[in-house]
Amino acid sequence: MKKLKFISTIAFGALLFLTTTTQAQKFPGLDKSPMDIASYPNDYKIPVKTAKVIYSRPQLKGRSLSELAPAGKVWRTGANEATEITFNKDVTLGKTKIKTGTYSLYTIPNEKEWTVIINKDVNIWGAYSYKEANDVARLNVPVTQAEDALEAFSMVFTKADNGMILNLGWDKTRVAIPFTE
Repeated sequence: MKKLKFISTIAFGALLFLTTTTQAQKFPGLDKSPMDIASYPNDYKIPVKTAKVIYSRPQLKGRSLSELAPAGKVWRTGANEATEITFNKDVTLGKTKIKTGTYSLYTIPNEKEWTVIINKDVNIWGAYSYKEANDVARLNVPVTQAEDALEAFSMVFTKADNGMILNLGWDKTRVAIPFTE
């Protein structure tokens, strides 16, 4: 009987410890630039994806696009960590073949065109340690302007005749990045 009472006391103590430890845990508030994922194909019924991009979604909040993604400077293509793009099969950007794998996606915004950069460095915060020597592919793509403005930076893949297009949108700026399979 004493042994059973001793085990019960230990079990109660452990439960009390776990309960108070769990309740004492502090969780951070919501990120001001939440992470999002876009994938291709974007139909959830198709489990095998050709590409997936993970990025944080900065918001304008009264600021201009040129303040947040300055012209002529390498941009992480989102907020916080550099945007990462994963290809589950070989693709081509412009005339450059990109092998299956995970890469950082950088851009250099300009008024009429953006330079798209696929870089082999991953797990990078921002573009502070960007190294051009580690670029895998670069392509200049035209900028278009939409009538509607997007408050939060957004990405979505769409189907193309011979591959896919990664569409970037923020404010009224739109950029389409074509990948062939």
